[in-house]
Amino acid sequence: METVTDIPKLKPRSVDGHKGDFGKVCIVAGSVGMSGAAALAGISALRSGAGLVRVAVPESVVAIAASIEPSFTTIPLAEDSNGMISSKAVGIVLGAVGQNDVMAFGPGVGMGRGVKWVLNALIKQRIPLVIDADGLNNLCGITGWRESLKADLILTPHPGEMKKLWSSMIREQLPVERAEQAFQLAKKTKSIVVLKGAGTVVSDGQKIYVNKTGNPGMATAGSGDVLTGVLTALVGQGLSCFDAAVLGVYVHGLAGDIAAQKIGQVSMIATDIANALGQAFIETHDL
Repeated sequence: METVTDIPKLKPRSVDGHKGDFGKVCIVAGSVGMSGAAALAGISALRSGAGLVRVAVPESVVAIAASIEPSFTTIPLAEDSNGMISSKAVGIVLGAVGQNDVMAFGPGVGMGRGVKWVLNALIKQRIPLVIDADGLNNLCGITGWRESLKADLILTPHPGEMKKLWSSMIREQLPVERAEQAFQLAKKTKSIVVLKGAGTVVSDGQKIYVNKTGNPGMATAGSGDVLTGVLTALVGQGLSCFDAAVLGVYVHGLAGDIAAQKIGQVSMIATDIANALGQAFIETHDL
């Protein structure tokens, strides 16, 4: 197990660059009552440098998500009677694969048969794919997904989701140490694992990075949605999934530290983290 300490950096932007040069990303997210999760991920992808961000949400959520941030575009998806993504949305989601450099799935999608159906189709596509939140919970219910996997995955579980992922796939006891948990899950799933929490751990099954930025004020609803947007944008700008994960968790935590200095840990909310991303990127590039 090799320990990584260096923080990757984005390449300088060309003076004649255009938005197509900096990543086209699509984030499949949201459900009725969870439009904020989709918007937070979309805003954070934009703040992390993505040239074009598309947020794919259930039809009834489109107007709400679009009103939160006009800089990303929206894709309406068929929904079920509970306001969650329907299996009828598969065609549109798969169509987005060919139009984007990276996809993300999960913030605010809820748990449903249609959601699982769409995710099962998406993991069989050859594209970088960030899976977070209920995306991970739905993944646990897909039997044999590792055998049909073609996407380059970044999985972003918190400790509870890690336990659920592990028990759904692996007939072994979950290791006690967080670094070993991330390392083993990455190795067994052939993915990049971002095990969130104090000292977020990133592993590709060969290397380990333990993050030093961040603070308890980030334990607030929507913080993970911000991270999803950051990771997706960094992959879209050409970083490998592992390098994007390392830089992403570092910048995300640093943004939380900057926000804490301004507003305090108690009052911090996810939008404070997203709003601090710009300063976090400036400070990261000065390392």
